[in-house]
Amino acid sequence: MRRTTIALLASLEALVAALIGFALALVPLMLLWAVHFGLAVDAMVFVHAAAGVWLLGHGVDLTVQVDPVTASRTGLEGAGDPFAIAIALLGIALLSLTAGVRIGRRSAAADHAVTGALAAMAVFALAGAGAVLLVDSPALHADPWWAIGLPAFVVGLGALIGSVGESVRNPSTDVARAGFVRRAVASLPPTATEVVAVSVRVGAGAVFGVLAVAAVLVALAITLDYATIAGLYQVLDPGIDGGIALTMAELALLPNLVVWAAAWLLGPGFALGAGSVLSSGSTVLGPVPGIPLLGALPESTPALGGLWLIVPVLLGFVGAWIVATARGRAAHGSGTEWWRPLVVAAGSAVVAGVTLGVLAHWSSGAVGPGRLTEIGPDGYAVGLVAAATVGIGALAGGYAALVRTREVAGSGLALRDERVDERVERPRPRFEPVLDREPVAPVVRAASAAPAPFTVGVVDAAPVHGPETSAAPAPAAPAHPVPTDPDVPWWRRDAAPAHDDRGDDRGDDRGDDQDTEAFDTTR
Repeated sequence: MRRTTIALLASLEALVAALIGFALALVPLMLLWAVHFGLAVDAMVFVHAAAGVWLLGHGVDLTVQVDPVTASRTGLEGAGDPFAIAIALLGIALLSLTAGVRIGRRSAAADHAVTGALAAMAVFALAGAGAVLLVDSPALHADPWWAIGLPAFVVGLGALIGSVGESVRNPSTDVARAGFVRRAVASLPPTATEVVAVSVRVGAGAVFGVLAVAAVLVALAITLDYATIAGLYQVLDPGIDGGIALTMAELALLPNLVVWAAAWLLGPGFALGAGSVLSSGSTVLGPVPGIPLLGALPESTPALGGLWLIVPVLLGFVGAWIVATARGRAAHGSGTEWWRPLVVAAGSAVVAGVTLGVLAHWSSGAVGPGRLTEIGPDGYAVGLVAAATVGIGALAGGYAALVRTREVAGSGLALRDERVDERVERPRPRFEPVLDREPVAPVVRAASAAPAPFTVGVVDAAPVHGPETSAAPAPAAPAHPVPTDPDVPWWRRDAAPAHDDRGDDRGDDRGDDQDTEAFDTTR
């Protein structure tokens, strides 16, 4: 596929993804404008807010200036001054990242990964520039450079993940004509490529496992505290339109809650305001923002909460064990270097620490003035704990699999040696040819005086008695083909003479002679 076609397709898909993200923020706000405010307020206010939400979802900080009346109603210290909203709504970023992965995968399959990625990044950069123009108002403001760069970075990161994954999964057979990413992957040493791939697989698997356990915890908390969440909805009384807008905002915030639950599981926890902390080891709560979904937060510290640290250790152990064992089976016990589990454990620790640390950093930030400037987990603490726990588990699992692989390889070699020894020392068969017996001399019995047209002579093997009698030499085979007897059964007419275990064909010839003699009608 041509480079221009790939660029156009990637641009179109990136544009659709950007519009979907913007629509998810705009539609609930326009519904709120039409139903709750009765079209009495300027619609551009909600357009500004939707553009700000889209930028906020990609990590762009917003500066908010609230009018004095609204600031006095909030009751927060410093609400009248400009304050920052820096918490990223990861639900919108997840959509853009997924679109980037799809673009990178399709572009790499056509050997134009860089072209597709650059086209998608250019579209998102333009979308960020357009969002800055929509956001710029007396109430909202965003940094133009961050607004252009961060959305492009998110979709570019997804394109990089998709293109590298496609290049590793389906390597090109023609490296010289392949794209830049495929040539770069093919130029790496095989050992380095394998170690990096295994490290990424173990580290990413551990990250996804931690996030999956955190998602289950969030789902259980919402299910068990559903009455509290419904009560907060009733207290706020947002109405149908406001309830829809609030629910959409909570859905965009739901991935943040999963990351916060992962930070709670790992131990550092997260904050909901200055001076508060929620972790598996301690819980100190203050005033909580009035979001109904936050009614599912735990109010006390669970007993033996430190045992949750077993989860990342166990995930690292299982991942390293599965990958190393599968590789050992594929390599038939080879590649059992002592340094391999150590390098894989270090690489998986880096992957897990960086991934969870970045997610924790992006999911946290300020949501308002005063004590609301500290919301979410500490990315550095989460990354360090994740790297330590996953690395320890991967190290233990890798060396356990290494010992297991060596044992299996040793047992296989021992079994092969036993089979070779058994084949060499196999006893001779019981029925051996008798060497002191005199050889037998074949005697040819002539046919009758008036033989049939296709009568074959009958050969009898008669032993010669007496040690002084010598054996007659066997007659030579006739040079001309022997005609086939029509009375011979059809299954023996074209059969080749078989050989027995003694190395000659005397036994089978005698059987054929007996059958021929039985069907001979010339006697």
